[in-house]
Amino acid sequence: MATRTGTVRFRDLETGLWLLEADDGQTYLLAGGDRKLKKNGARVEADGEVDAESPTLGMVGPRFVVTQYRFL
Repeated sequence: MATRTGTVRFRDLETGLWLLEADDGQTYLLAGGDRKLKKNGARVEADGEVDAESPTLGMVGPRFVVTQYRFL
């Protein structure tokens, strides 16, 4: 289990990508969570798993599979 804090961003690439621009400087492709998490510009603290092995369409960084989150 990993915890990441950062800002949720939407990028209009491919069919649209939801990202977490983490405070550690890494960008993650958001997976998991629910619709409420997808608010462009929202600050969040999220728990989940980093999946660096799965290929992604947008190639923006590893997937971060969110299991729970809270808005800051």
